[in-house]
Amino acid sequence: MVNEKMYELGSKKSTIRTIFEYGQKRAKEVGAENICDFSLGNPNVPAPDYIKEAVLDIMDELPPQAIHSYTVAPGKPEVRETLAQDINRRFGTHFTGANLFMVGGAAAAITICFKALAEEGDEFVVFAPFFPEYRCFVESTGASLKVVPARTEDFQIDFDAFEKLLTPHTKGVIVNSPNNPSGVVYSEETIRNLTALLAKKEKEYGHPIFIISDEPYREIVYGDIQVPYIPLYYKNTLVCYSYSKSFSLPGERIGYIVVPSEVMDFAKVFGAIAGAARVECHVNAPSLWQLVVARCAGKPSDVAPYERNGQLLYQGLKDAGFTVLKPQGAFYLFPKCLEEDDYAFCERAKKYDLLLVPGTDFGCPGYFRASYCISYDTIKKSLPLFKKLAEEYKSAE
Repeated sequence: MVNEKMYELGSKKSTIRTIFEYGQKRAKEVGAENICDFSLGNPNVPAPDYIKEAVLDIMDELPPQAIHSYTVAPGKPEVRETLAQDINRRFGTHFTGANLFMVGGAAAAITICFKALAEEGDEFVVFAPFFPEYRCFVESTGASLKVVPARTEDFQIDFDAFEKLLTPHTKGVIVNSPNNPSGVVYSEETIRNLTALLAKKEKEYGHPIFIISDEPYREIVYGDIQVPYIPLYYKNTLVCYSYSKSFSLPGERIGYIVVPSEVMDFAKVFGAIAGAARVECHVNAPSLWQLVVARCAGKPSDVAPYERNGQLLYQGLKDAGFTVLKPQGAFYLFPKCLEEDDYAFCERAKKYDLLLVPGTDFGCPGYFRASYCISYDTIKKSLPLFKKLAEEYKSAE
């Protein structure tokens, strides 16, 4: 009667959402101030003032028809040109508006790319740990997802394991850096090794292998860490970008796909993206928010609260005896659980009203994700609870 795969996806909530909803229910019982909810990656830093100013200026300056009407499917030409010039300024590229396709956020961008590229029998490769929705995005196209196991000592890429998964059916590789859930940034050495291997395999297989670079956290990095811009290293790269995190606009759903001119058979790839967007019910990205992000292009993001939160949580977990990498970017830590069963560990953490997401959902059993885009005070309150949780495990040894 209905598509069973779609029913399964619609009737089974993600683990992240399930934990978040549990937290909402629990807050009514004990008070929201007593819940340490690390489940959801929802930015808690307010959208910058320049966003509000841009919205008000646009509403005052332009007639309603210029703000709220349909745009051409790839987005307003002047918006795409402005964003292309901003990318060029930042990364030394040479894009024009013709290289950009405006979309409703990163999820739309990634889904459209998979739909545009996937043919029968194709495979896409992802590196654990990875955002769980990649699996349903890929599999909804009829392609399959192959997972490279995590290199847990640093969460860079295990190239031996990766090369073993590459086959003539490999159509694309998903790169997410800064990474959700590990918070790790792939080093330039990692990117150079990755792109060199893919270039070799392209020649061996006689067809392009695309990198789909998922970059919603690009601006959220700490210290002097740099995020390599992959089109500078590899021509067959599609960049999926969202303003959800950098401008704290997750609910507005605005972003873009970059298709570099150097991509093999550019016109066909860009046309396939337009066709995939059409099939995915895309008419155009929200027209007001196209104008807003164009006016705010290049303006700084406030990452200081995330860096402060990350350092506090990192040090607190280390002091409690957890194994965890120092935060590099995004707003997640991915510590090792205190037992092998990450689901059991996260369930036990609920006794202390610590809401954590099991690593199995991210392709990395035995770990958990803690999203620290929450209040600093909540993190401070959580640290004695993490210590009690760790002591419980020690006493059971």
